[in-house]
Amino acid sequence: MLPSHNRFKYSAIKQRPVFNWPEEKRLALYIAVNIEHFPYGVQCGVDLDRQTQPWSQRSWLWREYGNRIGEWRLIELFDELNLNVGVIVNTENYEHCPELIQAHRDRGDEMIAHGRSNAEKQIEMDEATERKMIQEVTSLMEKADGKRPQGWLSPYLTPSLITTDLLAQANYNYVLDWGICDEQPFWVSAQDKPILAVPYPIELNDQPAIAYRHNSADEYCDNMVANFEEMLRRSATAPLVCAISLHSFIMGQPFRLAKLRKALQHVLSYRDQTWVTLPGEVANYYRSLPTDKQLHAK
Repeated sequence: MLPSHNRFKYSAIKQRPVFNWPEEKRLALYIAVNIEHFPYGVQCGVDLDRQTQPWSQRSWLWREYGNRIGEWRLIELFDELNLNVGVIVNTENYEHCPELIQAHRDRGDEMIAHGRSNAEKQIEMDEATERKMIQEVTSLMEKADGKRPQGWLSPYLTPSLITTDLLAQANYNYVLDWGICDEQPFWVSAQDKPILAVPYPIELNDQPAIAYRHNSADEYCDNMVANFEEMLRRSATAPLVCAISLHSFIMGQPFRLAKLRKALQHVLSYRDQTWVTLPGEVANYYRSLPTDKQLHAK
């Protein structure tokens, strides 16, 4: 037998309970934006067109464009579309660009914990260091936002073997780390109590699509529309979650933003058939379903 995480069993989509999202809808849609900050002068973070070795000022400045310009442009677009989003945010941004964080608070967006900085990977931390980091992030966000964050995404999607246990102990409502393997929420076993996994995209994540696979803005946005339309079709037989993940320094670039506007306008033209929501609302609604409609870990 191969080593296993032993946190949940295999489950085929065709063998699961059927349920509806609110208003008898079958497809939930959420948009998430990633707001990140990196230390200056430290080698970290993917570059767009070359290996980031050694450290380069241009890579740091590319990301800073997202904080200074790109995310503000995205906020304007979300306002145009009357769209609330999930904000996956490093807490270093709360000090670095507090005006940007406040703008998202004022919109009523959901703040989702994303560690202190994407320069720190949980997979490289020992248990005490990781536990302290999670506590610091949670406390800072609760104090600044006036409420605890419900959800967590590990920086660079690199959780350690015990991240799930630590997040459950810290009373997080859901985690996005496990969600890349499914299009429905599902329960994940943890040391003290299970925690809910909410779907999160790899394919419709602009960073790997554009920085690694070198998709053009047209290709990425065409894929977004095609994925949404196919999931809407498939949702007739199974309730699904369509998740789209954006980064301020990537899709906030003007030439990509123009393509993104058209893609989101098309997707949101199906609001009458789609539950346009937030990750936390997906988690809360799923928790409210009868237990026999939920996908349990074991």
